Amino acid sequence: MEFDQMLEAEVATAAPEAFEAQLMDRLRALDSCAVSDALDTLGLQGAVTGLTARWTPREPAAGRVRTVKAAPKSGSGPTTHIATPLVAKADPGDVVVIDNHGRTDVSCWGGLLAEAAKQRGIAGVIIDGACRDVQESEAVGLPLFARTAVPVSARGRIVQESMDQPIQVCGVPVFSGDLVIADWNGVVFVPAAEAERVIELAERIAEREAGMSQAVRSGMNVAEVMHDSRFPAVVAEAGASA
Repeated sequence: MEFDQMLEAEVATAAPEAFEAQLMDRLRALDSCAVSDALDTLGLQGAVTGLTARWTPREPAAGRVRTVKAAPKSGSGPTTHIATPLVAKADPGDVVVIDNHGRTDVSCWGGLLAEAAKQRGIAGVIIDGACRDVQESEAVGLPLFARTAVPVSARGRIVQESMDQPIQVCGVPVFSGDLVIADWNGVVFVPAAEAERVIELAERIAEREAGMSQAVRSGMNVAEVMHDSRFPAVVAEAGASA
């Protein structure tokens, strides 16, 4: 291969990687409220209810989704422990999302998985269900979001039904490759096909709210600052970029 062709191939490979890194940086600079507002404005679903941080992380958990679906164990034979195949294959920056159908009577994530996930560079874990060993996730700095914590083990009770297949989290459809941001306020998923548009609008919304905050600090009446008439411009911008 000629040098020019080799250079073009390297640039073609590097460009998507650089764009992805930049997109993730932009997502991490936001919060779940701004992203939820952007989805609302665009008429998209993504914010979920019922999941909270099991400990308070300093930074949001944000990245590409990798999905796991859990199911009750049937039969008496040994099985691969839930989520271990995904943790072993995940890329740094991925967020593990487990659909355990909202069950709160049994955990599907614990301390050993947290240690392995942190070593792998996983950015966070989100569970439509329960977790345990919360203190171990906190000790390694792995953001963890779930319906609740319960000491009951998954072993012998639930298994991994699928990986990287469509799931539902609190009623919201979620796919591997979607984006997610989870912080002190909650969890918001962003459809992969809409990611750039949603992030761009969320950035404008965050900038607008920063200006509104400054107006309040400057003495403007909060009723005037927050009046609905101040929001059509953001909606119009969203329509223009659609």
